[in-house]
Amino acid sequence: MKKFFTSILVGLATIMMLSSLAFAGKLEQIKARGKLIAGVKDAVVPFGYVDEKTNQLVGFDVDICRYIANKLGVKLELKPVTSATRIPMLTQGSVDLVAATMTHKFSRDDVIDFSITYFMDGQKILVKKGSGIKSVADLAGKKVGTSKGSTSEKNIKKAQPKCKVLSFEGYPQAFLALQQGKVAAVTTDSTILLGLKNSAPNPDEYEIVGDYISAEPYGIGLPENDSDFRDFVNRCLVDMWNSGEYQKIYNKWFGPHSKFHLPLTWKMEVWPY
Repeated sequence: MKKFFTSILVGLATIMMLSSLAFAGKLEQIKARGKLIAGVKDAVVPFGYVDEKTNQLVGFDVDICRYIANKLGVKLELKPVTSATRIPMLTQGSVDLVAATMTHKFSRDDVIDFSITYFMDGQKILVKKGSGIKSVADLAGKKVGTSKGSTSEKNIKKAQPKCKVLSFEGYPQAFLALQQGKVAAVTTDSTILLGLKNSAPNPDEYEIVGDYISAEPYGIGLPENDSDFRDFVNRCLVDMWNSGEYQKIYNKWFGPHSKFHLPLTWKMEVWPY
């Protein structure tokens, strides 16, 4: 009988522990699990992609996530996401956060929260040299490739209603369509276009043209209504900026000695402690 009651008590204790974890905030869940599960792109150079030499996911967004995991004192687990799957995976709890070239938009605030802006970009178009396309105005009546579920998909439709938008699973597929002549241009954020262009065997055959179609402030996607976790991530970003670690990571991927040189011309919104 004593063993019976002992078993019941152990069972109740286990249930209570699991229940407390289920209702605990994201910070407590991550610490109890011992790892941060981050959603990143796996085919968007240089933000998140598979290194051919190591077969590992690397990139700017990956390094940002690793910094946050280190601050938490836990391991980092990476899960590939696309523009279409990143928000569903976050809301379903498959990932703890998403660092995946995601523009902070008010419409997305309906279902998830965001960190402060950690990267600033703008949308442009990538075309073949000699195409005659120099701006969005020249895309009237032409096919334009982009990624399904992205901000770019909506922006180009507004900027040039007379073009035909073809949405692909990811930007590499859209770029392949450009290479094959199936679309006249690819549109997304300029740094992603730079990554596509410089990853090609013949990068000089392509050019990024036109003025910015829109501003694209990137935020880290976070679970809705978890202010403790959001505050922690924001503190990480501010610490990263103030310590100079952000600039080191930025220069690693976008500095003058990288393949994707983009001068750091903006400043992170740094809140005082």
